[in-house]
Amino acid sequence: MKQPEEAVIVPTTPIPAIAVPLLSLAAFGSGISLRVTDPLLPQLADEFAVSLGDASNVITTFAVAYGLAQLFFGPLGDRYGKYFIVACGTLACAITATLCGFAPGYAPLLVARLLAGTTAACIIPLSMAWIGDVIPYQDRQPVLARFLIGQILGLSAGVLLGGLAADAHNWRLPFFLIAAVFLIVGIALFSLNRRLPEAARRLHRAEGPAVRRMFTEFGQILLLPWARGVLLTVFLEGAFLYGAFAFIASHEHRTFGLSMTTAGALIMLFGGGGFVFALGSGVLVRRMGETGLSRWGGIFLGGSLFAIGVAPAWWWAIPGCFMAGLGFYMLHNTLQINATQMAPERRGAAVSAFASSFFMGQSVGVGIAGMLVERVGTGRVMMIGALGVLLVALHFSHRLRVKAHPA
Repeated sequence: MKQPEEAVIVPTTPIPAIAVPLLSLAAFGSGISLRVTDPLLPQLADEFAVSLGDASNVITTFAVAYGLAQLFFGPLGDRYGKYFIVACGTLACAITATLCGFAPGYAPLLVARLLAGTTAACIIPLSMAWIGDVIPYQDRQPVLARFLIGQILGLSAGVLLGGLAADAHNWRLPFFLIAAVFLIVGIALFSLNRRLPEAARRLHRAEGPAVRRMFTEFGQILLLPWARGVLLTVFLEGAFLYGAFAFIASHEHRTFGLSMTTAGALIMLFGGGGFVFALGSGVLVRRMGETGLSRWGGIFLGGSLFAIGVAPAWWWAIPGCFMAGLGFYMLHNTLQINATQMAPERRGAAVSAFASSFFMGQSVGVGIAGMLVERVGTGRVMMIGALGVLLVALHFSHRLRVKAHPA
């Protein structure tokens, strides 16, 4: 398949080796912040006297804010420097995580989670866009996969931390720990940003008001048929996957009586599957290609979610969560690599639109699942998500094949 024209500027001065690992640590904090509330839902429901579905609003609110804020941060990163904006956002996350920990009630917690989602919105998409700016296309997918190790571990640690906090009946402590992580990483990012080559700090100078540029750039991206397809695909992926994933811990707790700590530990295996993909991404990309990764990723992910939903015993979740993680990162990393190249000349805005679609999909999926879970049960929510994500993956794989071999 002929690749799109590149828009990569190689800095004349080498980029410090720690640049990408620091971004990965910021993504680690973002991953914890995103998933820490999943195992806390039963405790939050009891403490605030709301239903499990209403408690899930702490997830939905974060995801909605995260998704919408992408539309602002993309052009902002293109104008002021992606690495610099990530550093600013990381320090802002330390403040909003602290606000979550101090929230005096249900409504203030929702507001704090809204702010937390907004501040975290810049980290992963702008990091991906920055990598896309400095790494050539043919070398980019393994680098992106290694960068995402931070997010993978963060998602896993978030669920485990939330489970431990739930069993200890202290839902506030995790947010203070998250704030400490963001504070340390944010300071390190600012320090490194000053040492980056000029070309790696502000690769695409952009002029004019950010809001006007935001609408202009996203309008131009939406004119591209392939970009529209990628954005719709990742929206549906987020909706079906996380509509099910957000309730896995509650499903294991309610159905099999597992403690939230144990349920959280099981879900850590999702990150384990992603970690295996990250380590072996170079080999998998060469052997399977984008078409094979997206197809088999969807099969692994859909089959695993279905197995968790119908499982007669809790231990089915051990291979289920691991294979779900492997499948998800096979599929999602393929979508990500296409996102970094669907509009190379405005990569910050394009990747931000991609992340926005993904998290808006999550918010819709978790919101719908939250309304269904008390009516149909957590097991059926798993099965609905499994079927949906499988169909989405197979359709995208087909489109990749057609794009690579047009008639």
